Amino acid sequence: MAGSVRLYSYGSCGTCRKALAWLGEQGISAEVLDITRTPPSKHELEEALKQLGSRARLFNTSGQRYRALGAARVAAMDDGAALDALAADGMLIKRPFLITAQGRIVTGFRPLEWQSLLRPPEVE
Repeated sequence: MAGSVRLYSYGSCGTCRKALAWLGEQGISAEVLDITRTPPSKHELEEALKQLGSRARLFNTSGQRYRALGAARVAAMDDGAALDALAADGMLIKRPFLITAQGRIVTGFRPLEWQSLLRPPEVE
């Protein structure tokens, strides 16, 4: 597997470090962005919502910022308000947040999912 991806991550996040190491083992180069300084754009978050089909896959529900905001408050937001909140505070976003060269988006690190997503198409 070869190629380049954009990876929004957080240096103190063990899962993000595992994901970055896994990408290196697979020979996949990554543009790594600190999710706290440069969160995904609202457009990228809108695309993620379309692809993932659920706001639940966008929020870092185990994070302190999410808990401070409150699950009930997040649930009461419409999609626009939720995406605005995510775009304004990268710590609310489930990480790592990966965008492939083809524009596919996944959140969290599940090696089998990433492998199937990043595997080059079979040549017949």
